[in-house]
Amino acid sequence: MIGNAGRLGIIAGSGMLPVYVADAARAAGEDPFIFPLKNEADRRWTAFDHAVISVGDLRQLASLIKRHDIKRVVMSGAVKKRPNFNEIHVNLRFLMKLPFAVKTVLSGGDDAVLKMVIQLIESQGCRVVGAHDIAPQLLAELGPLGQHTPNDEDKRDIASAMRAADALGRLDVGQGAVSVGGRIVALEGVEGTDRMLQRVAELRAEGRISAKRRGVLVKLCKPQQDIRADLPTIGQSTIDAVAAAGLSGVAVQAGRALLLQREETLKRADAAGIFVYGLDLEMEP
Repeated sequence: MIGNAGRLGIIAGSGMLPVYVADAARAAGEDPFIFPLKNEADRRWTAFDHAVISVGDLRQLASLIKRHDIKRVVMSGAVKKRPNFNEIHVNLRFLMKLPFAVKTVLSGGDDAVLKMVIQLIESQGCRVVGAHDIAPQLLAELGPLGQHTPNDEDKRDIASAMRAADALGRLDVGQGAVSVGGRIVALEGVEGTDRMLQRVAELRAEGRISAKRRGVLVKLCKPQQDIRADLPTIGQSTIDAVAAAGLSGVAVQAGRALLLQREETLKRADAAGIFVYGLDLEMEP
């Protein structure tokens, strides 16, 4: 068991990240308990102790945390839909925070919501830890991660997209930005990275974006973000979407972004002539 810090619980949304975290925990001698989110989780959890919970059912979550003596919780995977007011169920410990929680769920940005959820979970006597604390091998390193590296034009696009992603993150809107020829052509909203890149591909096909210049995707942590939840994540689908959008590569913050299906993702990027690059924000222009 990692650090003898008590049983680990994994709140599992969609995608492969919860699987990687659960497998890494088990490989380290843990016996993780999985909370697949109803209508969100898209993996089978029959090989692990698990109980399906609704996104807004904090009362059931608290009961299961107590019953299974869970002391640490990881929040992992994507969640597409926020609960409606009538889907939020709480216990007495949550009750004092309910007005704040409801207001945040209904009108706050993703980072505000995640911070609120972390506070509510920790009010149950648990400690929330990051996916990267359990599976540090998922973190992107500094520099080129595959065979290809950004050229001078790519580096100018990286600098431009970094500024845009930083500003976007400060507004608690999204984590990604696309620059083509130094021009910001797309900012990530609630649709997510892949849908944003699909929009770039459509704009390129319509002639709204230069066919001669390729461009770059940059994904950054929001400056105010609690890094225990929702670190920028890229994987095979990101590479496919970058290729379809005609971009030359993707850059993420080293040590603060997750690279899923690393071998397959980088192999796919190498074959498509796409760079994957880990940034040091203090050293970048």
